[in-house]
Amino acid sequence: MRARELGLPLIGTTGPDNAITDVPGVEVGYTTLAHGDSVRTGVTAILPRPRAQVQLPCVAGWHALNGNGEMTGTTWLTETGALRLPVMITNTHAIGPVHRGVIDWTVRAHPAVAAEWMLPVVAETYDGYLNDINGPWIQPDHAIAAIEAAAPGPVAEGSVGGGTGMICYGFKGGSGTASRTVPYGETTYTVGVFVQANFGARDELTVCGIPVGSQLPADDPIADHRIPSGAGSVIVIVATDAPLLPGQCTALARRVPLGLARTGTTGSIFSGDIFLAFSTADQGTLATGFPDGEPGYEQLRFIPWNRINPFHSAVVHAVEEAVLNALVAGRTMIGRDGHHVPGVPVDHLVELVTRSRQA
Repeated sequence: MRARELGLPLIGTTGPDNAITDVPGVEVGYTTLAHGDSVRTGVTAILPRPRAQVQLPCVAGWHALNGNGEMTGTTWLTETGALRLPVMITNTHAIGPVHRGVIDWTVRAHPAVAAEWMLPVVAETYDGYLNDINGPWIQPDHAIAAIEAAAPGPVAEGSVGGGTGMICYGFKGGSGTASRTVPYGETTYTVGVFVQANFGARDELTVCGIPVGSQLPADDPIADHRIPSGAGSVIVIVATDAPLLPGQCTALARRVPLGLARTGTTGSIFSGDIFLAFSTADQGTLATGFPDGEPGYEQLRFIPWNRINPFHSAVVHAVEEAVLNALVAGRTMIGRDGHHVPGVPVDHLVELVTRSRQA
């Protein structure tokens, strides 16, 4: 069951699958590697548009709360406000092969794009407690497989894809997603988020405003490990079909930390917290390649700045729920060198929240 289905009092109205894929055209795919005693890792692919159209740029922006991490391609995002090709998430030491995989896939699927240049977006979080992160387990073909597996509809959560070996608040973390609908005049837009949750110290964990971390079982093996409390990282991808400017996408990305903070984190210096937001709205060609034909002009339609607040709220509340979805989907995992991470005790967590709210 997911956080909302457990009866946790979460804010806002979700889309039909309560996932980033509620934004029309967005697809998610995974490659999960979990074999032997030491391999607990994978690759996540988020396609802003279906595979046949993923070369078409989307308006985009990004933000870093803390820079102890990596997301490739962001300098070009800052320069142009445009994103194209799949967005990939993996582990810290697999950025290279995943980046290569996106290029190999694009050469085959979209040769016209490959004839120009490519600056794929590949982000990471650290899974070295459970996974042999220095091993050459992830290869370009795994990135290609995640892209080819991408689909709309319900999204698997927990220990899948890039989230396979991740830890959140001292419990098994990983992949999580959620969405919110935003009425706007006669139209309803959707804001969806995807989280690779690998952050937070156990005593920080807060659920629906209730500080529960210190009241949960003390089975926190990471507390005795050399990894500092709260270390890890978190990558969040925000998608919407609302027409936005690049600066407005950046503003949405800047609201992600407010949603994370609702789950208790104070932002460890040993955590790479990097966020990307994009709009799939049809806004013209947004040409970013070599010029072709006669000179012309571009035109963007966008939500007025003085009406942007409901979209900010949607991001905050969807991020909170996506983190909780990743946590409640987590199951105890044993990995490298016998390291284990417990799944969150869901029944106990719900009991604590319910009791505190009734008091």
